[in-house]
Amino acid sequence: MSDAMTSPAGSDLGGRVAAVLAASYGLEVRTITQLPIGQGTVNFRVACDDGLEAFVKNYPAGTDLGAEREAIGLSTLAVEAGIPGAQVLPNEKGKVIDASGELPVSVWEWMPGRVETRLSATQMTAAGDALGRIHALFAPLPTGPDPDAAVQAWRTPDVDGLAATIDKLLKIIAGRVRDGVADTFDVEAQRTLLERRSMLDRVPGLLDDLPEKLTVQVLHGDYSPVNLLFEGETLSAVLDYRPPNPPFLLSYDLGRMAFYPNTVADDPGWADSAATFIRAYRDAHSAVPAVDVRACGRVALLQLLTSLYGVKQHYLKPGLFQADLDEFWLLRHHTAGVLLAQLAETDDLLAEPAN
Repeated sequence: MSDAMTSPAGSDLGGRVAAVLAASYGLEVRTITQLPIGQGTVNFRVACDDGLEAFVKNYPAGTDLGAEREAIGLSTLAVEAGIPGAQVLPNEKGKVIDASGELPVSVWEWMPGRVETRLSATQMTAAGDALGRIHALFAPLPTGPDPDAAVQAWRTPDVDGLAATIDKLLKIIAGRVRDGVADTFDVEAQRTLLERRSMLDRVPGLLDDLPEKLTVQVLHGDYSPVNLLFEGETLSAVLDYRPPNPPFLLSYDLGRMAFYPNTVADDPGWADSAATFIRAYRDAHSAVPAVDVRACGRVALLQLLTSLYGVKQHYLKPGLFQADLDEFWLLRHHTAGVLLAQLAETDDLLAEPAN
């Protein structure tokens, strides 16, 4: 057995996970490799003596395992409905998450394919078709006693609090500059945070323009290129469903993928890619109200403008792979600027496939 990457939690983490697999799953691990992906779980690729290859998630302390079990339930429902994805492998007691020891894990079949952050038109079509089928499948699922709670909170962001957090981060950066330890990211973070602070003035007006009634339902919750696997042009797996509660805006899932930061920042034809994705989505889910499609660009923009994800972690609580978060912050901020500058064009782009 080899632990090809050292876990932040300790050099023996791979061996400890392998011991859980042996004790609770009856799997004899030949190799276990920590993967440099994921911010919420520590992830491994495992090869077993019987030829099985698996993907293993180790949930850190404090994870809501009940919610994660519900998310696994959504993934299973989608796979059973024919949407490509990984099957979870229960432990010997039939549990989808083994929490019998201090290292809770879930084990999944290893899926072929690779992540593509810049998708072709064919890949965008496949991604749109899959999300349409997922939303249609999940539309009848129960949404709990107060389905609008999360949406109402999202519609009333603490803009003053965001500005105060930006000021706090800028103060930290100023201290690094004063102490002579500032680096390249400090320079970029300072620039983007100052820009973001000025952009916050647009948030109230954008919220006022948003339709009051938008569809709220159970979603995938993190539908993006990093959670899709492709074999060439074929979609081989949709991964990493989020817990079903709270439900949220259908437009969120749609806009997150259509206007994903890597696409907008790196693809000059991002508008055409978004239109391709949304047409395929509508073909698969014709029942979706047109208002949800038309709103998805503004929902994506508002989500970007009111989030400091990445830069906040850098200065306050670094993530597992902070360099990836740093890059993601810069891409997200750039995308917010593009969508804000091309608001009318984005609205026009969404009008045709919405109808």
